[in-house]
Amino acid sequence: MHKIKFTIILLFLVITGFTASAQQTEALGTFTPYSLFGIGEIEKQGTSYNKGMGGIGIGVRDNRVINYTNPAAITARDTLSFMLDFGVSQKNFYNTDGNVNSAFNTANMHNLMFTAPIKNKSAFIVGISPYSNIGYKFRENETNHEIVAKYGDIAYEKYGSGGINQFFIGAATNIGDHFSIGAEMLYYFGTLSRNSNVEFVTDLTMRDIRTGWDYGVNAISGRVGAQYFNTFGNVEFTAGATYRLASNLDGDYTRFATAVAGSVIDTIKMESVSGYKVEVPSEIGIGFSFRKTDKWMAGFDYIGQNWKGKHFGDTSGDLFEAANSSSFKVGFEIIPNKYDIRYYLKRVSYRFGAYYDKTYFNIGGNQVNAAGFTLGMSMPINKWYNAVTWSVDFGQRGALEDNMVRERYIQFNFNLNLHDIWFVKRKYN
Repeated sequence: MHKIKFTIILLFLVITGFTASAQQTEALGTFTPYSLFGIGEIEKQGTSYNKGMGGIGIGVRDNRVINYTNPAAITARDTLSFMLDFGVSQKNFYNTDGNVNSAFNTANMHNLMFTAPIKNKSAFIVGISPYSNIGYKFRENETNHEIVAKYGDIAYEKYGSGGINQFFIGAATNIGDHFSIGAEMLYYFGTLSRNSNVEFVTDLTMRDIRTGWDYGVNAISGRVGAQYFNTFGNVEFTAGATYRLASNLDGDYTRFATAVAGSVIDTIKMESVSGYKVEVPSEIGIGFSFRKTDKWMAGFDYIGQNWKGKHFGDTSGDLFEAANSSSFKVGFEIIPNKYDIRYYLKRVSYRFGAYYDKTYFNIGGNQVNAAGFTLGMSMPINKWYNAVTWSVDFGQRGALEDNMVRERYIQFNFNLNLHDIWFVKRKYN
């Protein structure tokens, strides 16, 4: 009972922490100019376990970890096993448009999840993770000599912050010996902020102009998943599918403009709209994997989402048009000898993978693509399946052609996997 209370309190603290971080202008969960558009950068789902293998998980079953990429996967567990997963991520961006280079580092809490058995090969899950992030900063000085001669140095600044988080609670059960189905209720919440300022640096008689919009969102949605699993010889085969329901992000939209002179702020425009909606399209995912128990595993995932034609309100510029997104992922896992008692490194799980993403960002008729490869490992600790899992993602998004921005990034993910058996009476103390 004390463990359950601790888990509930920890979940509450993380939820409030996610909300607070979304409200801080400097608390950027990402740093990409492409998050200027739409609802920002869509986060890759999964823990370090998944991300070390390119992000696969829809067709994966593993009783050592929480695999939340498919609701049906949580029935892969030992009887009476309780699992908790806590993760953080750190990302390093190196961006260039061919002329201007920039670098930025971000760090953020990524997920907190808890699963427990119900009965008869059923289980439930509760957790929280990010869905999208906005994070960018631009600053450019006026170069027109006539304007500078009249008004002095002028700086133009754009920045955005915030994001959308998803809280989920769900359950899954096995049907017969080879099928599992699961469902989750999703609750989206967060704040998206975009700002554009004009700063008169040297002429103090001119008032700085600050404009922007804030969009506080919330919505209820759902996700369902299914898996088929069977053993052929000494190889386990799993195939899975997921479907995320379309939803309307409902919230309050505020458009504002102010003139600032010292400590005096005059409101030029303040427009608020209640019940403003932005549609998030449905998402379909399929995947499969082959595994030789405690030896190796290989898998593939595909995810598609129809963003084309979706309206996002006030996004900067007329060149942006949402495109259909798709993602292809492949991953592998190798365990030299899970039960080796002499060499610790033989008990470690080693993972690697790759991915190719076609994002929903279409700018000037050019769809922004991303590709990368991943590495990772789980380092067992203590007993059961407790482990520290980490992964690293080396990727690139965009290119220098057609006046685009090329992003190169390195992301580190760390997860603590806690596993325990509860409600078992000890025969000996």
